[in-house]
Amino acid sequence: MIFSESWLREWVSPTLTTEELVAQITMAGLEVDGVEAAAGKFSGVIVGEIVAIEQHPDADKLKVCSVAGIGDELTQVVCGAPNARLGIKVPFATVGAKLPGDFKIRKAKLRGVESFGMLCSESELEVSDANEGLWELPSDAPTGEDIRSYLDLDDALIEVDLTPNRGDCLGVIGLARDVAVLNRLPLNIPEIDFIEPSHDDVMDVALYDGEACPRYASRVVKNVNVKAASPIWLKERLRRSGIRSIDPVVDVTNYVLLELGQPMHAFDLNKISDGLVIRMAEADEKITLLDEQEITLKEDTLVIADHAKPLAIAGIMGGLDSGVTAETQDIVFESAHFTPELIAGKARSYGLHTDSSHRFERGVDIAMQEVAIERATQLLLAICGGEPGPIQIVEAGTEGVAERFVTLRRAKLSQYLMLDLADDEVLDILDRLGLELTESNSESWCFRIPSWRFDIAIEVDLIEEIARIYGYNNLPTRTPQAMLEIGDADERIKPIQYLRRDLITRDYQEAISYSFVDPAVQKLIDPSVSPVELANPISSDLSVMRTSLWAGLLTALKRNINRQQNRVRLFETGLRFVPGADKNEVIQTPTLAMIAYGPRLNEAWNHGADLVDFFAVKGDLEAILPAGDFKFVAATRDALHPGQTAEILLNGKSVGWIGVLHPETQRQLDIPQRTLVVEIDLAVMLNNGLPDYTPVSKFPETRRDLAFVVDEGIASGVLCDRIQALLGEDTIFQQVDIFDIYQGKGIEKQRKSVALGLTFRHPSRTLNDEEVNDCVNNVIDVLSNEFGASLRN
Repeated sequence: MIFSESWLREWVSPTLTTEELVAQITMAGLEVDGVEAAAGKFSGVIVGEIVAIEQHPDADKLKVCSVAGIGDELTQVVCGAPNARLGIKVPFATVGAKLPGDFKIRKAKLRGVESFGMLCSESELEVSDANEGLWELPSDAPTGEDIRSYLDLDDALIEVDLTPNRGDCLGVIGLARDVAVLNRLPLNIPEIDFIEPSHDDVMDVALYDGEACPRYASRVVKNVNVKAASPIWLKERLRRSGIRSIDPVVDVTNYVLLELGQPMHAFDLNKISDGLVIRMAEADEKITLLDEQEITLKEDTLVIADHAKPLAIAGIMGGLDSGVTAETQDIVFESAHFTPELIAGKARSYGLHTDSSHRFERGVDIAMQEVAIERATQLLLAICGGEPGPIQIVEAGTEGVAERFVTLRRAKLSQYLMLDLADDEVLDILDRLGLELTESNSESWCFRIPSWRFDIAIEVDLIEEIARIYGYNNLPTRTPQAMLEIGDADERIKPIQYLRRDLITRDYQEAISYSFVDPAVQKLIDPSVSPVELANPISSDLSVMRTSLWAGLLTALKRNINRQQNRVRLFETGLRFVPGADKNEVIQTPTLAMIAYGPRLNEAWNHGADLVDFFAVKGDLEAILPAGDFKFVAATRDALHPGQTAEILLNGKSVGWIGVLHPETQRQLDIPQRTLVVEIDLAVMLNNGLPDYTPVSKFPETRRDLAFVVDEGIASGVLCDRIQALLGEDTIFQQVDIFDIYQGKGIEKQRKSVALGLTFRHPSRTLNDEEVNDCVNNVIDVLSNEFGASLRN
């Protein structure tokens, strides 16, 4: 919220400089985002009146004006503004004046005609960005008066970033309350006249949804002169709070919103059919809003309607068809309280955000509706005239306005603040905040909470208020002490930072992406899975939850490629979200994902520029896999190349995937080269297992190399698995390795040669040839019988 310092000081004016006031507000929990001047630095600018005007003799776009303002004499000023005309009052920078940017006004000659000053626009005085022409002042502006004092431009605009719980400070009254409490000053509330009705007409109001709208106030005002001009002080206060002046009726409702924090709206009485109805929208019901945007309403949206059509989206924006225009004579002021939980998020779901929705989502004072209408009526009658009727208030029971009580225990206050405050000081602070003591004993107090402090609900809220007003800087500083025992480190669990370290040492960089991703990318990766859709996405291209971490990593890869990175290695750890069998179930699985693109090695003189391939990435993964019976089995998966994809199994159970991105997926993502991806359950990667020590044998090992010719469709790993199963229980067998695979000359078509190295060693003696030969012959017989393998000559 942006507010004018001078406006705040009308309510409460502590003897503080602007800087001190800003610091005090910030330390009270109302963080100030910025402070800027209400106008640029200038001097020598007065209110001038154009009393005569004629065309420049040698320039079509220039006019020669006679301007009153300096004593009894007229000053000749040459002006090129399109709105320069007889009788208007404008800012007049006299000779010697200094404008923003250290620009000094001097006597000049423009196309042969002397000019003794300058007539100014708003942008030239850095009051606003408006530069369409001269800044036209009200006709009653005192000619010759310094414009800084006339418009109180020696003012500061303070922007406060409020936390969502302090909706009571989204009005000058709320800020003033806090400043008054902090400085022990009285609150100078402007006098609000309670207007006597001049007729008995009221609006028929039907409250169909009392849960969403527990209180609705309205007043009929007839014979309003909407064509009247809003006074300059009102326009200036709106401008300094970032709101544009529109017409006196809208300006008054906006002013009350800023002053009291209570949103209001005005309907054209003659455009309402048979009274107002507060209800939920009907299916496919439409409304054209004040910004001329047509909206199809959702059935969970609260609307203000008549008996024929919706007139406004409750708490968000009014409709164009019932809005006040220049022809309006009779209006209906409305001021309501809407339940924040039922209003929150509705504006964003329609792509809207208004000053009203911002306040209603955070909560407004449930006792302020009648006061707001009285204040708006008072201002409207002073500007436009009119005949007000009585205020009508419709309530849905007493739940919304029920009194609230909170108990504060002395022991808890001392425990949380680490300070023993005197009872008188505690009661004084809470009394100044508007809380009323209703009960007291030796252990606690009970307070009645004022209607505007809807954020106070439990005991710690009261403790926070006391700390805030007492001053955080005044609380004692003590180092917390606790007896901590060092927990046992489970060697079976690998810390995730170690896993990250291992990947970084293998030239991968960690990426962190959103858990919600582009639905188009998600569909490319998992077309068979319907992802969880977000009810309130931050943007249309981040609207579904990822079922694979590849969606975020591929987006990051594309971003790197677009920035001329030709070699990319990324990894990410995080959750993937897969819908379960139940429509309300979401399975969240911690996952590790890797992606590799570009050359296998960094560019250097001593090796080639071969692109990364399946086996390079498989080697990176195997280097960080924990101990276990891992298998890589040829498989197929959407988005991966059918001939270069493997499913990762642990003890026969699927735990992940590794493969090359499918060429079609690669083309649709506009990735120019082959890309390798890995995804594996994170729990598997962090399950280390306990180390098992085996003594090193003192005796030599024996190795036998065998080359088998088998059908090319038989995976080499299957041969190794069969040998391991055959000899695994033999104490002399150590391991089997593949050291060559060959196809070509000397080998039949559709067959291949697989060279295996078998290693043997006994832990307590030297092996003899007969033992090793028996094992080798067993291997030859089994592979020949089961796989049709033959020894290569």
